[in-house]
Amino acid sequence: MIRLYRRGSQACELLPPSPQDLRLDPDLLWIDLLSPTRDEELAIERAVNLALPTREEMSELEASSRLYREDGASFVTADLIARGDEDIPAIGPVTFVLTSGPLITIRYFNPRPFSIMDDKLSREPNLCGSGADVFLNLMEAVIDRASDVLSHNVEKVEAVAGHVFADKKSVGFEKLIAKLGRAHIANARIEQSLAGLSRVFAFVALNDRLVKDKEAREHLKSLARDAQSLIVHNQSVAAGINFQLSAALGLINIEQSSIIKIFSVAAVAFMPPTLIASIYGMNFDHMPELPQVWGYPAALVAMVVAAVLPLAWFKKKGWL
Repeated sequence: MIRLYRRGSQACELLPPSPQDLRLDPDLLWIDLLSPTRDEELAIERAVNLALPTREEMSELEASSRLYREDGASFVTADLIARGDEDIPAIGPVTFVLTSGPLITIRYFNPRPFSIMDDKLSREPNLCGSGADVFLNLMEAVIDRASDVLSHNVEKVEAVAGHVFADKKSVGFEKLIAKLGRAHIANARIEQSLAGLSRVFAFVALNDRLVKDKEAREHLKSLARDAQSLIVHNQSVAAGINFQLSAALGLINIEQSSIIKIFSVAAVAFMPPTLIASIYGMNFDHMPELPQVWGYPAALVAMVVAAVLPLAWFKKKGWL
Protein backbone atom coordinates (compact mmCIF):
# COMPACT_ATOMS: atom_id res chain seq x y z
CA MET A 1 0.00 0.00 0.00
CA ILE A 2 1.33 3.44 -0.98
CA ARG A 3 0.26 6.55 0.92
CA LEU A 4 1.25 9.95 -0.48
CA TYR A 5 1.14 13.24 1.41
CA ARG A 6 1.35 16.56 -0.42
CA ARG A 7 1.60 20.10 0.82
CA GLY A 8 -1.84 21.67 0.44
CA SER A 9 -3.21 25.18 0.80
CA GLN A 10 -4.46 24.61 4.35
CA ALA A 11 -2.74 21.43 5.53
CA CYS A 12 -1.11 18.26 4.26
CA GLU A 13 -3.31 16.25 1.92
CA LEU A 14 -3.44 12.48 1.70
CA LEU A 15 -3.60 11.60 -1.97
CA PRO A 16 -5.23 8.49 -3.44
CA PRO A 17 -2.43 6.31 -4.82
CA SER A 18 -2.36 6.25 -8.60
CA PRO A 19 0.42 5.96 -11.19
CA GLN A 20 0.49 9.68 -11.97
CA ASP A 21 1.12 10.46 -8.29
CA LEU A 22 4.35 8.48 -8.31
CA ARG A 23 6.32 11.21 -10.04
CA LEU A 24 8.33 13.68 -7.98
CA ASP A 25 5.81 16.45 -7.35
CA PRO A 26 7.56 19.50 -5.77
CA ASP A 27 4.80 19.61 -3.14
CA LEU A 28 5.14 15.91 -2.27
CA LEU A 29 6.24 15.60 1.38
CA TRP A 30 5.91 12.00 2.45
CA ILE A 31 5.77 8.64 0.68
CA ASP A 32 4.65 5.98 3.15
CA LEU A 33 4.96 2.35 2.05
CA LEU A 34 2.87 0.06 4.26
CA SER A 35 3.48 -3.63 3.49
CA PRO A 36 4.32 -2.76 -0.14
CA THR A 37 4.25 -5.29 -2.93
CA ARG A 38 7.29 -5.65 -5.15
CA ASP A 39 5.54 -3.76 -7.95
CA GLU A 40 4.85 -0.85 -5.59
CA GLU A 41 8.49 -0.82 -4.46
CA LEU A 42 9.68 -0.74 -8.08
CA ALA A 43 7.27 2.09 -8.90
CA ILE A 44 8.65 4.20 -6.04
CA GLU A 45 12.25 3.33 -6.95
CA ARG A 46 11.65 4.55 -10.50
CA ALA A 47 10.01 7.74 -9.25
CA VAL A 48 12.76 8.72 -6.78
CA ASN A 49 15.66 7.01 -8.59
CA LEU A 50 16.76 5.16 -5.45
CA ALA A 51 17.16 1.47 -4.55
CA LEU A 52 14.92 0.83 -1.53
CA PRO A 53 15.85 -1.89 0.99
CA THR A 54 13.84 -5.11 0.96
CA ARG A 55 12.14 -6.53 4.03
CA GLU A 56 15.03 -8.96 4.55
CA GLU A 57 17.58 -6.14 4.33
CA MET A 58 15.60 -4.08 6.84
CA SER A 59 15.82 -6.93 9.36
CA GLU A 60 19.62 -7.11 9.26
CA LEU A 61 21.24 -6.02 12.50
CA GLU A 62 24.67 -4.72 11.47
CA ALA A 63 25.03 -0.93 11.55
CA SER A 64 26.21 -0.74 7.93
CA SER A 65 22.87 -2.17 6.78
CA ARG A 66 20.78 0.11 9.00
CA LEU A 67 22.59 3.44 8.71
CA TYR A 68 24.08 4.47 5.37
CA ARG A 69 24.06 7.08 2.63
CA GLU A 70 23.51 6.24 -1.01
CA ASP A 71 22.88 8.39 -4.08
CA GLY A 72 22.55 11.53 -1.95
CA ALA A 73 19.92 10.05 0.40
CA SER A 74 20.23 8.88 4.00
CA PHE A 75 18.80 5.44 4.85
CA VAL A 76 18.14 4.82 8.55
CA THR A 77 16.34 1.84 10.06
CA ALA A 78 15.08 1.62 13.65
CA ASP A 79 12.98 -0.93 15.52
CA LEU A 80 9.69 0.60 16.64
CA ILE A 81 7.23 -0.61 19.25
CA ALA A 82 3.74 -1.76 18.23
CA ARG A 83 0.79 -2.88 20.38
CA GLY A 84 2.40 -1.12 23.33
CA ASP A 85 -0.70 -1.54 25.52
CA GLU A 86 -0.23 -5.30 25.61
CA ASP A 87 1.84 -7.08 28.27
CA ILE A 88 4.44 -8.03 25.65
CA PRO A 89 4.57 -5.36 22.93
CA ALA A 90 5.60 -6.24 19.39
CA ILE A 91 8.63 -4.71 17.70
CA GLY A 92 9.70 -4.44 14.09
CA PRO A 93 12.01 -2.50 11.75
CA VAL A 94 10.95 0.70 9.99
CA THR A 95 13.17 2.35 7.38
CA PHE A 96 13.26 6.13 6.89
CA VAL A 97 14.78 7.52 3.70
CA LEU A 98 15.71 11.20 3.90
CA THR A 99 15.97 12.75 0.44
CA SER A 100 16.17 16.30 -0.87
CA GLY A 101 12.46 15.90 -1.65
CA PRO A 102 9.91 13.78 0.20
CA LEU A 103 10.49 11.57 3.21
CA ILE A 104 10.11 7.87 2.37
CA THR A 105 9.09 5.36 5.04
CA ILE A 106 8.96 1.59 4.60
CA ARG A 107 7.18 -0.60 7.15
CA TYR A 108 5.35 -3.91 7.38
CA PHE A 109 3.23 -3.18 10.46
CA ASN A 110 1.36 -0.16 11.80
CA PRO A 111 2.91 1.49 14.88
CA ARG A 112 0.69 4.04 16.60
CA PRO A 113 3.01 7.04 15.91
CA PHE A 114 2.09 6.83 12.23
CA SER A 115 -1.62 7.19 13.08
CA ILE A 116 -0.77 10.07 15.40
CA MET A 117 1.20 11.71 12.60
CA ASP A 118 -1.74 11.33 10.23
CA ASP A 119 -3.93 13.34 12.61
CA LYS A 120 -1.25 16.00 13.14
CA LEU A 121 -0.70 16.54 9.43
CA SER A 122 -4.41 17.04 8.83
CA ARG A 123 -4.74 19.54 11.72
CA GLU A 124 -1.45 21.46 11.81
CA PRO A 125 -0.40 23.13 8.56
CA ASN A 126 2.94 24.24 10.05
CA LEU A 127 4.10 20.62 9.98
CA CYS A 128 3.92 20.59 6.19
CA GLY A 129 7.22 22.31 5.54
CA SER A 130 9.49 19.65 4.08
CA GLY A 131 10.26 15.96 4.20
CA ALA A 132 12.85 16.64 6.92
CA ASP A 133 10.17 18.39 9.02
CA VAL A 134 7.88 15.39 8.62
CA PHE A 135 10.74 13.13 9.71
CA LEU A 136 11.45 15.15 12.86
CA ASN A 137 7.79 15.36 13.85
CA LEU A 138 7.31 11.67 13.18
CA MET A 139 10.35 10.92 15.38
CA GLU A 140 8.83 13.09 18.09
CA ALA A 141 5.66 10.99 17.96
CA VAL A 142 7.80 7.83 18.13
CA ILE A 143 9.64 9.09 21.24
CA ASP A 144 6.36 10.12 22.89
CA ARG A 145 4.90 6.70 22.22
CA ALA A 146 8.00 4.97 23.59
CA SER A 147 7.64 7.07 26.74
CA ASP A 148 4.00 6.01 27.09
CA VAL A 149 4.88 2.32 26.68
CA LEU A 150 7.68 2.66 29.22
CA SER A 151 5.32 4.34 31.71
CA HIS A 152 2.82 1.52 31.21
CA ASN A 153 5.54 -1.04 31.90
CA VAL A 154 6.62 0.86 35.03
CA GLU A 155 3.05 0.72 36.35
CA LYS A 156 2.96 -3.05 35.86
CA VAL A 157 6.32 -3.51 37.62
CA GLU A 158 5.22 -1.35 40.57
CA ALA A 159 1.98 -3.33 40.86
CA VAL A 160 3.97 -6.57 41.03
CA ALA A 161 6.26 -5.02 43.67
CA GLY A 162 3.22 -4.31 45.84
CA HIS A 163 2.37 -8.02 45.80
CA VAL A 164 5.92 -9.31 46.22
CA PHE A 165 6.56 -7.25 49.34
CA ALA A 166 3.05 -7.34 50.80
CA ASP A 167 2.61 -8.73 54.32
CA LYS A 168 -0.11 -11.06 53.09
CA LYS A 169 0.35 -12.53 49.65
CA SER A 170 -2.87 -12.42 47.62
CA VAL A 171 -1.21 -13.63 44.41
CA GLY A 172 0.85 -16.79 44.01
CA PHE A 173 4.55 -16.44 43.33
CA GLU A 174 4.19 -18.32 40.04
CA LYS A 175 1.92 -15.58 38.69
CA LEU A 176 4.20 -12.86 40.02
CA ILE A 177 7.27 -14.35 38.35
CA ALA A 178 5.33 -14.74 35.08
CA LYS A 179 4.33 -11.05 35.22
CA LEU A 180 7.91 -10.03 35.94
CA GLY A 181 9.07 -12.15 32.99
CA ARG A 182 6.65 -10.38 30.64
CA ALA A 183 7.73 -6.99 32.02
CA HIS A 184 11.37 -7.94 31.41
CA ILE A 185 10.65 -8.83 27.76
CA ALA A 186 8.80 -5.53 27.30
CA ASN A 187 11.70 -3.70 28.95
CA ALA A 188 14.21 -5.34 26.61
CA ARG A 189 12.17 -4.40 23.54
CA ILE A 190 11.83 -0.80 24.70
CA GLU A 191 15.61 -0.70 25.22
CA GLN A 192 16.16 -2.12 21.72
CA SER A 193 13.91 0.51 20.17
CA LEU A 194 15.39 3.45 22.07
CA ALA A 195 18.97 2.36 21.38
CA GLY A 196 18.21 2.16 17.66
CA LEU A 197 16.60 5.60 17.70
CA SER A 198 19.65 7.07 19.44
CA ARG A 199 21.88 5.69 16.69
CA VAL A 200 19.53 7.13 14.07
CA PHE A 201 19.63 10.60 15.63
CA ALA A 202 23.43 10.53 15.90
CA PHE A 203 23.79 9.41 12.28
CA VAL A 204 21.39 12.04 10.93
CA ALA A 205 23.04 14.79 13.00
CA LEU A 206 26.50 13.93 11.65
CA ASN A 207 25.76 12.91 8.08
CA ASP A 208 22.59 14.50 6.82
CA ARG A 209 22.74 17.87 5.11
CA LEU A 210 18.95 18.13 4.91
CA VAL A 211 18.50 18.86 8.62
CA LYS A 212 20.63 21.97 8.42
CA ASP A 213 18.69 24.95 9.75
CA LYS A 214 19.20 25.85 13.40
CA GLU A 215 15.66 25.08 14.54
CA ALA A 216 15.69 21.62 12.92
CA ARG A 217 19.08 20.74 14.43
CA GLU A 218 17.92 21.87 17.87
CA HIS A 219 14.82 19.72 17.41
CA LEU A 220 17.03 16.76 16.52
CA LYS A 221 19.27 17.36 19.57
CA SER A 222 16.19 17.52 21.78
CA LEU A 223 14.97 14.18 20.41
CA ALA A 224 18.40 12.64 21.04
CA ARG A 225 18.37 13.90 24.65
CA ASP A 226 14.85 12.55 25.16
CA ALA A 227 15.85 9.15 23.82
CA GLN A 228 18.92 9.03 26.06
CA SER A 229 16.93 10.00 29.15
CA LEU A 230 14.38 7.28 28.40
CA ILE A 231 17.20 4.74 28.01
CA VAL A 232 18.53 5.66 31.46
CA HIS A 233 15.03 5.41 32.96
CA ASN A 234 14.43 2.10 31.22
CA GLN A 235 17.69 0.73 32.62
CA SER A 236 16.58 1.65 36.14
CA VAL A 237 13.31 -0.20 35.50
CA ALA A 238 15.33 -3.22 34.35
CA ALA A 239 17.31 -3.09 37.60
CA GLY A 240 14.03 -2.97 39.53
CA ILE A 241 12.69 -5.98 37.64
CA ASN A 242 15.85 -7.97 38.37
CA PHE A 243 15.69 -7.01 42.05
CA GLN A 244 12.04 -8.02 42.34
CA LEU A 245 12.71 -11.29 40.55
CA SER A 246 15.59 -12.06 42.94
CA ALA A 247 13.42 -11.06 45.91
CA ALA A 248 10.54 -13.26 44.74
CA LEU A 249 12.86 -16.24 44.30
CA GLY A 250 14.37 -15.53 47.71
CA LEU A 251 10.95 -15.40 49.35
CA ILE A 252 10.05 -18.68 47.67
CA ASN A 253 13.19 -20.24 49.15
CA ILE A 254 12.36 -18.82 52.58
CA GLU A 255 8.81 -20.14 52.32
CA GLN A 256 10.05 -23.58 51.33
CA SER A 257 12.65 -23.53 54.11
CA SER A 258 9.94 -22.68 56.64
CA ILE A 259 7.89 -25.65 55.49
CA ILE A 260 10.88 -27.98 55.70
CA LYS A 261 11.71 -26.56 59.17
CA ILE A 262 8.21 -27.36 60.42
CA PHE A 263 8.51 -30.96 59.27
CA SER A 264 12.02 -31.23 60.72
CA VAL A 265 10.93 -29.88 64.12
CA ALA A 266 7.88 -32.15 64.13
CA ALA A 267 10.07 -35.18 63.34
CA VAL A 268 12.53 -34.34 66.15
CA ALA A 269 9.74 -33.55 68.65
CA PHE A 270 7.92 -36.83 68.02
CA MET A 271 11.05 -38.97 67.94
CA PRO A 272 11.38 -39.44 71.80
CA PRO A 273 7.66 -40.21 72.31
CA THR A 274 7.88 -42.71 69.46
CA LEU A 275 10.87 -44.33 71.16
CA ILE A 276 8.94 -44.63 74.44
CA ALA A 277 5.87 -46.03 72.69
CA SER A 278 8.08 -48.50 70.82
CA ILE A 279 9.66 -49.71 74.06
CA TYR A 280 6.33 -50.42 75.70
CA GLY A 281 5.11 -52.06 72.55
CA MET A 282 7.71 -54.84 72.87
CA ASN A 283 6.52 -58.35 73.75
CA PHE A 284 8.88 -59.34 76.58
CA ASP A 285 7.59 -61.47 79.48
CA HIS A 286 9.31 -59.45 82.20
CA MET A 287 8.32 -55.78 81.88
CA PRO A 288 7.52 -54.74 85.47
CA GLU A 289 5.63 -51.53 84.54
CA LEU A 290 2.98 -53.33 82.51
CA PRO A 291 0.90 -54.79 85.40
CA GLN A 292 1.15 -51.60 87.46
CA VAL A 293 -1.84 -49.26 87.69
CA TRP A 294 0.36 -46.23 87.17
CA GLY A 295 2.18 -47.75 84.17
CA TYR A 296 -0.09 -46.39 81.43
CA PRO A 297 -0.35 -42.81 82.83
CA ALA A 298 3.40 -42.77 83.46
CA ALA A 299 4.06 -43.74 79.83
CA LEU A 300 1.75 -40.97 78.59
CA VAL A 301 3.43 -38.39 80.83
CA ALA A 302 6.87 -39.55 79.69
CA MET A 303 5.86 -39.19 76.04
CA VAL A 304 4.44 -35.67 76.60
CA VAL A 305 7.55 -34.55 78.48
CA ALA A 306 9.79 -36.07 75.80
CA ALA A 307 7.93 -34.06 73.15
CA VAL A 308 7.78 -30.76 75.10
CA LEU A 309 11.44 -30.66 76.13
CA PRO A 310 12.84 -30.52 72.52
CA LEU A 311 10.26 -27.88 71.57
CA ALA A 312 11.22 -25.77 74.60
CA TRP A 313 14.89 -26.13 73.67
CA PHE A 314 14.25 -25.06 70.07
CA LYS A 315 12.25 -22.07 71.34
CA LYS A 316 15.07 -21.02 73.67
CA LYS A 317 17.59 -21.20 70.83
CA GLY A 318 15.35 -19.11 68.58
CA TRP A 319 14.91 -21.82 66.02
CA LEU A 320 11.09 -21.53 66.15
